[in-house]
Amino acid sequence: MKIEVYENVWDALEDDPVERERLKMRSRLMTALKIRIESWHVSPARVAKRLGITQRRLSDLRRGRFNKFSLGALFDLATRAGLKVTLSIDETEKKKAAKRAA
Repeated sequence: MKIEVYENVWDALEDDPVERERLKMRSRLMTALKIRIESWHVSPARVAKRLGITQRRLSDLRRGRFNKFSLGALFDLATRAGLKVTLSIDETEKKKAAKRAA
């Protein structure tokens, strides 16, 4: 039996590369949001008000139910939370493919 090692859990769970990257991004945003929210040390009601969401929605966020949040919604929440979100494009795979083709 061969043991496969993956860089992260999404590589192991998702075969579709597009969905895999989307899940990775959503997961990163949600983790950053949870850390930021915990650092505030305020009531859930105040957090929800600050983020402009309901307490029920905040509960989904805090419980890691990222499937209930689109990438855009998480980006908006991160911005409201004072996080600076940047996009980085890595063309490593493109370069590897070009070398293989040469």
